[in-house]
Amino acid sequence: MFKKILLPLGLFLPFILTAQNMGNGEERAAVIAVIQRMFDAMRAGDSTALRTTFAPTARLQTAVTNKEGKPLLMDETVDEFAKAVGTPHKEVYDERIWSYDVRMDGRLATAWTEYSFFLDDKLSHCGVNAFQLFKGEGGWKIIQITDTRRKNGCQTEPNADQTAINQLMDAWHHAAAVADEDLFFGSMTADGIYLGTDASERWLRDEMKEWSKKYFERESAWAFKSHDRQIYMASNGETAWFEELLDTWMGPCRGSGVVQKTVDGWKIRHYNLAVAVSNEVVNDYIKLLPKK
Repeated sequence: MFKKILLPLGLFLPFILTAQNMGNGEERAAVIAVIQRMFDAMRAGDSTALRTTFAPTARLQTAVTNKEGKPLLMDETVDEFAKAVGTPHKEVYDERIWSYDVRMDGRLATAWTEYSFFLDDKLSHCGVNAFQLFKGEGGWKIIQITDTRRKNGCQTEPNADQTAINQLMDAWHHAAAVADEDLFFGSMTADGIYLGTDASERWLRDEMKEWSKKYFERESAWAFKSHDRQIYMASNGETAWFEELLDTWMGPCRGSGVVQKTVDGWKIRHYNLAVAVSNEVVNDYIKLLPKK
């Protein structure tokens, strides 16, 4: 059973990187959303939500070498995967991605990610995930996942760039909390974009700087406390994507974005702030929206 549980767990949220045929931003975001839902379902032990991310004919495989040294491809069905995820378990399935490469063309998307997998804080194994998605009438669905796994040479900690990005983001949030305008906007690229919680709030860095002057004249512009941040490094080492949960005066929010390595170090190029509305109250939330 332990093998069955771990068989499909060489999976995690990949973000879109540079590619030969990238497709438009909306399509890339749609692919990301499917993988995110799969990962969230696996972490939550929600087999019903997990099934919705797969095509009916999807295959799960693991490339292994048996005790006799013979190479094998081990198969598992989506039903077996969903059953393993949905069966109550004490450990948290924690997969950490260190690099990834995603490519798209038309209705096909592929991803290659390096990972380390933990049960709670205990390292289980590491390897590479390779998966494919197809866009049919129901949108993007996972059609194939193949992973490798090994016990040796596993990365267990963020690299220097990931540490630097964490420091950048922590300092950026602190700058807003203490109304340090120079540090806050100096942490963004000149063409940096900030998306606020209102649909109209899309600012270039200097536009936001002008709009927010009245806030930075106070002792604190705004104070967001970040936690559960995840960073995903591009294979070229020059770009990274991140997501984080935030405690704010609006309640729980989620921030996500893109950072870029520059001659002056890592800078924020894109940040998206979104209010996190729980499924239990989403119908009440919809009633508050203005009628079109």
